[in-house]
Amino acid sequence: MEDELLQQTIHVLNELVSWVAAGAMVFGGVIPYIPQYRDIRRTQNAQGFSTYVCLVLLVANILRILFRFGRYFETPLLWQSIIMIVTMLVMLNLCTNVRVSAELNTKRRSFLATDNKDEEIKVPKKLFLDFDWNYFWLWSRFMDYVQCVLAFTAVAAYITYLLLDSTLFVETLGFLAVFTEAMLGTPQLYCNYQNKSTEGMSIKMVCMWTSGDTFKTGYFLLTQAPMQFWICSLLQVCVDFAILFQVYYYSRYPQKPISHTVHTTSAKAL
Repeated sequence: MEDELLQQTIHVLNELVSWVAAGAMVFGGVIPYIPQYRDIRRTQNAQGFSTYVCLVLLVANILRILFRFGRYFETPLLWQSIIMIVTMLVMLNLCTNVRVSAELNTKRRSFLATDNKDEEIKVPKKLFLDFDWNYFWLWSRFMDYVQCVLAFTAVAAYITYLLLDSTLFVETLGFLAVFTEAMLGTPQLYCNYQNKSTEGMSIKMVCMWTSGDTFKTGYFLLTQAPMQFWICSLLQVCVDFAILFQVYYYSRYPQKPISHTVHTTSAKAL
């Protein structure tokens, strides 16, 4: 009786641990963006956050979902991709609204004006359908991002449907999915390098990236996920540590004067 009770207890604990791990995989990737989202809303400034992070995650998770049609992987990873896509669209919506409102609020005084009133600068709209590479992923409307994502999904899904019987294509698709996700921090790394500062970027977000990616790597190894998953996950951890080094370096050796306007609240948020 005692042995049976012990086995049942162990079984229940194993089930509980697996459910907790699955829940962490599904929702853990979203949590790092909560402090960044709140930070942008509070300061009404999105300059410190690279929207190319959203692009990388959208592409990676769309490809991962398509990869599942060719090679099965854990269901929690599928739900993680779906929830991450929704989260990135929410982040894009906020960043677009903040950036456009900042542009529209910019005013100038006309040299030829006959009165003393300020004129609003007419900012030209940048649309996805215009397809100007100079403004790629810098559009003025959220719907342009949605159109781009839908167009990419349709093309990728059609190609996947045609080549689904090819093992080489399926494995390449899986590698592209996880490798793209492994490059998640690269746009933020480059953005910090361009700004010579990490001001406006949520340090909490990067710390959560690092802990989440470390946990994810272990999860992939324990669940015997495809090799592409855990190799690229290790690469992602390395990029996270590179961004944390930027935080240390630019705080210890500042490259430009620290502003005391809208970013003061951002600093408090961190």
